[in-house]
Amino acid sequence: MMEKCNNNKSFIMFSLLFCFLLFPHLLLSLENDYVRAPVRQLVTTQNQRSDSDPQQVHISLVGKDKIRVSWITEDKHTQSLVEYGTNSGKYSSKATGTHTSYQYFLYTSGRIHNTVIGPLEPSTTYFYRCGGSGPEFSFKTPPSKFPIEFAIVGDLGQTEWTQSTLKHVDSTNYDVFLLPGDLSYADSQQPLWDSFGRLVEPYASKKPWMVTQGNHEIETFPIIYPHGFKAYNNRWLMPFEESGSTSNLYYSFEVVGSHIIMLGSYTDFDDKSEQYKWLQSDLDSVDRSRTPWVIALLHAPWYNTNEAHQGEGESMRQAMEKLLYDANVDLVFAGHVHAYERFTRIYDNEANSCGPLYVTIGDGGNREGLALNFKNPPSPLSLYREPSFGHGRLQILNETHAHWSWYRNNDTNSFVADGVWIQSLFSSKACTQNPEKQTSHEEL
Repeated sequence: MMEKCNNNKSFIMFSLLFCFLLFPHLLLSLENDYVRAPVRQLVTTQNQRSDSDPQQVHISLVGKDKIRVSWITEDKHTQSLVEYGTNSGKYSSKATGTHTSYQYFLYTSGRIHNTVIGPLEPSTTYFYRCGGSGPEFSFKTPPSKFPIEFAIVGDLGQTEWTQSTLKHVDSTNYDVFLLPGDLSYADSQQPLWDSFGRLVEPYASKKPWMVTQGNHEIETFPIIYPHGFKAYNNRWLMPFEESGSTSNLYYSFEVVGSHIIMLGSYTDFDDKSEQYKWLQSDLDSVDRSRTPWVIALLHAPWYNTNEAHQGEGESMRQAMEKLLYDANVDLVFAGHVHAYERFTRIYDNEANSCGPLYVTIGDGGNREGLALNFKNPPSPLSLYREPSFGHGRLQILNETHAHWSWYRNNDTNSFVADGVWIQSLFSSKACTQNPEKQTSHEEL
């Protein structure tokens, strides 16, 4: 009997070994509990509406109680009119905005409309129509009090993985969408900007999208387009003037106890630059009793243990890190590296309980694939890292505590692979009352 059992065990072991020799990815699956996803195809969308109907509709926050509605029409005579109200099909209010268009070589954009509506009530669903025709859209305004939840996705693109990410993000409720650069991956192919706008419309028309630029938005060309960002600045107008900025490439806004700073990795940032002076002034103006949480987003990460894009954010870190540290900025989110990585709180390359917590989340669904190779041995500053497509969620519960979670994309669902509780630096006396801010690592 014993000999028979041993024979059975031997047969099972031999069968497993044979399977792993034929299909080595099965062994990888056992080791990592997940097989890395390959790149998926580019998704392009076509306009199915009339020339006067709105397309590529998206909304963004403006001030504490207003929303900017942005859309494009092929018809050059359509008004920049938004009708809106709290009942479907009944529009008790209306507002008229501005419009523009741009040329890029032989390409001419449609009429790009921007209209600010409000004042609006918090936690209220509004129905709206753009240009006097076409489909009705709706959105719900953010709440006036905690809790608030942000969905955060970098390097989005327009692939089948992008579609998967957006569906996963949309599967549960959130209030505001934050994107730290690399939107459409058009890379000067202007029709891809239109395709991207149509792809994200079902999501960006019902939740405020607040974005900053990445390297794929630059689109410079010697002599003809030396300054870049022509499509980005025309299509994705953010509330930079409201925050005292002179550039759409960097700005700030406030929502429910949070001061959000969107920085520009691809415009001047040294201590003599306009961005540096603006950031200094912006941080000085923050009232932490009103907005206890301060969060920054940028594209090229200041801390990165992936082999991809090593050192590309270093000069910006050296220029601006001390400003964020002195102001007790809580979190810094970056993209650019096509993987997920969460660090501890850091200042000047050392663990520091009063520094920001750094997160790289450049894994939204880009067409270039994942950055698979991390440096070894791992840095003690890096607490979790994984090259998978996914998205993140930051739920701020109150003045003192928030929860961060990262969702890995699987084929049909998303899986919470990483999460951590975070205490605001404003609630830490060691950070707000000690000018020297002791350099010591604390468990988050």
